[in-house]
Amino acid sequence: MNASVAIQVLPTQTDEEEVIRIVDEVIDYIKSTGYNFYVGPCETSIEGDYDGLMEIVKNCQLVAAKAGCKAMNTYVKISYKPEGEVLTIDKKVTKHHR
Repeated sequence: MNASVAIQVLPTQTDEEEVIRIVDEVIDYIKSTGYNFYVGPCETSIEGDYDGLMEIVKNCQLVAAKAGCKAMNTYVKISYKPEGEVLTIDKKVTKHHR
């Protein structure tokens, strides 16, 4: 595993329930990829190979659009180590959860 990303897709809709519905569809897509992920209150972290993760980042926006989102802001953080392994989600956060 040479990369991890944290992605936040923010639909510009003003209706809170609609925003939640669209974000839930994006999260469902991420779940369907088979990659290891962690859903947080403000973003979802995903870990795996760099190329696969970049495809997921692209598709998250397409999934939101297909769900009826006419415009969105997407924020992405990337941790990439071409030679070797990046820190895992488990190693970063498990100690903080009970």
